[in-house]
Amino acid sequence: MAATSAISQIFTPFVLLPSRHCSRVSHFNPGKNPRKISFKLFTVAANSGGMNRNGQPTHVVGLNSGLLLVNHQEMGSRRRVYVKSTGSESGLTSSAGSTVVKLLHLVVSLGIILAMDKLLKKAFVAAAIKFPSALFGMFCIFTILMVLDSTVPAAATSLMNFFQPALLFIQRWLPLFYVPSLVVLPLAVKDIPAASGLKIIFIIVGGWLASLSVAGFTAIAVRKMVNTEMIPAEPMPKPSPFSSVELWAWSGIFVISFVSAFFYPTLLGTNARTCLPFLLASTVLGYLLGSGLPNVVKKVFHPIICCALSADLAAFAYGQLSRSGLNPVLGYYLTKASSNPGAGDILMGFLGSVILSFAFSMFQQRKLVKRHAAEIFTSVILSTLFSLYSTALIGRLVGLEPSLTVSVLPRCITVALALSIVSFFEGANTSLTAAVVVVTGLVGANFVQTTLDKLGFRDPIARGIATASSAHGLGTAALSAKEPEALPFCAIAYALTGIFGSVICSVPAVRQSLLTIIG
Repeated sequence: MAATSAISQIFTPFVLLPSRHCSRVSHFNPGKNPRKISFKLFTVAANSGGMNRNGQPTHVVGLNSGLLLVNHQEMGSRRRVYVKSTGSESGLTSSAGSTVVKLLHLVVSLGIILAMDKLLKKAFVAAAIKFPSALFGMFCIFTILMVLDSTVPAAATSLMNFFQPALLFIQRWLPLFYVPSLVVLPLAVKDIPAASGLKIIFIIVGGWLASLSVAGFTAIAVRKMVNTEMIPAEPMPKPSPFSSVELWAWSGIFVISFVSAFFYPTLLGTNARTCLPFLLASTVLGYLLGSGLPNVVKKVFHPIICCALSADLAAFAYGQLSRSGLNPVLGYYLTKASSNPGAGDILMGFLGSVILSFAFSMFQQRKLVKRHAAEIFTSVILSTLFSLYSTALIGRLVGLEPSLTVSVLPRCITVALALSIVSFFEGANTSLTAAVVVVTGLVGANFVQTTLDKLGFRDPIARGIATASSAHGLGTAALSAKEPEALPFCAIAYALTGIFGSVICSVPAVRQSLLTIIG
């Protein structure tokens, strides 16, 4: 009783700890193993003269009507361990929850863009409208953003933030959407004579250099006339780099699906569907590996080449093992049939979403577009007209077949819109069109920076516009990786070149004039 009375006199001060500082203490129960418990509210009193068996001072802790005897040093140590453990567990839970939310955000935002593209295509086909449906959708999105920005700016910002994950996804995987055309290139050129192939290569290389020069010199001339001071562009978010987890995951998908397709060729109903997983995985793996190559190697061996070769090697290996041959497997890669899609059809299905994403890019840089409208629009319009009409003229001068000349007309316009442009003309080889566009981009990606330096283009505006107007997305990616200050102008010119080219080719008089030149 005396001891209890003494303890009760020294129960102050009372200590209140939050739940994250809960302590583990041992219940004072002589003769039994101590039981560990935790609590939030407790009182501490120093028992003067009280020592444990190790000669260390003890504290008496009162919890309601119970008494617990704990060692001061052990209590502090256990508190620290408990807090650390609790923090780690809550951190892992929070991280997992955040990852799930981000993934759902990406799926929903990207799904909306893809669904919008599909619905617009169906509506335009039903109405027999030849104008590119994705381009119409892009104009609608841009108009909505501009109206919201002038009336309810917060709503425009929220809309941009909502679709940001989808836009970063498209930007991250953009080169992949061009690859199918290169993968099936053997099928596209098998019926083209060697002499015609050389003429097409001449048009690609010479046309790229000419378009680059026209766009660059036009931008410089207009810049001197308007003399607009350059201001920093709006910062553009960058997608996350590729991880080793992605590499191993796609490797696993490739091995499992390749073996399955070999033993069960129609496991998923058709050959194309069964081959789809391993052909898609081989394409993605090639891009991941190509992206990790040293910069010196990538100057001559672009990641998109590595990507296409990887898919072709996988198709060749499967063709040899299954004794079906390469060409049939390439046919499985790009079937162009919505009811029986291949890996290439899946990738090219994102091309419409690329065009829709242009609306967000232009809106993000609307201040820059307004400030430098004279340089941007003049350069884009002149270089696009020059590209179309010079290609038609050179094709006739070198004696290239009219159908092939029509197929290479939109050589400087991004694949998604280039395919829409050639759909206005009869007899065009769309596979050749896509391949020519990609090869033009590869030429620009490998030589654009050196050529710009040789031509004396120092201004970021001129360099950006000239690059995008002549080599679209691939040239843009190559230049902006080393010159980020040119990226906004590349992005704007990249989008506007395709937009203007599509709009002008939708005019019957323009199409007829091009056909007249081609002969």
